Amino acid sequence: MKVIPHARRLTMLAALSALLLGGCASENSATVLQEENMAVPALGNMEYHTYVLANELFANLRPSRQAKYAVVGFVPADSMEYNPNNQDPLMMLSHQLEEGLITEATKRGYTTQEFKLTDDIIMGERADRVLTRDVDLLPGIERVDFYITGTVIRQQSGAMVNARVINARTKDVVAAATRFFPEGLFWDEEKVTTRNGRLYRNEDKG
Repeated sequence: MKVIPHARRLTMLAALSALLLGGCASENSATVLQEENMAVPALGNMEYHTYVLANELFANLRPSRQAKYAVVGFVPADSMEYNPNNQDPLMMLSHQLEEGLITEATKRGYTTQEFKLTDDIIMGERADRVLTRDVDLLPGIERVDFYITGTVIRQQSGAMVNARVINARTKDVVAAATRFFPEGLFWDEEKVTTRNGRLYRNEDKG
């Protein structure tokens, strides 16, 4: 029987370990790529789509403690304003994009301004709150260096969202991103219909 010297044996074991680790790394990389390319069900995955949009939007930016950001509503690209008569399963998309990007920007280290915050707590009959859209209850907006906003373009099976970060002083677009948001993000498409500008949800009858 041929005896393999101890040093050579260690070298062979190291080489074998490297091959095995390399194979595992390649397998892990393939798994990650496969997971990233997996089809994600639309319903209930608004957070996922917002997260991916934010990844692209902030990819080439770096947060600064001195810079303040205000995330404002996303509007239809054709009218640039909210249309209450055009209700469909995506009617809440603009509001959720605003709220979701506040979360994503804050998690990434950006200082976001809550400009709907009142100076006092508003006490109601059933609840109390500090956020409002009543301009008479809002203080003056503090200094804002950048706006995070965008447009929504309605399509047959969803909406194309175009997000951007804008320098408030120069109006320069310093970052931009685009992502398609499926129609079924909020409700199953077959369970939602619109008639005369009103939204109806059909219930299953077994």
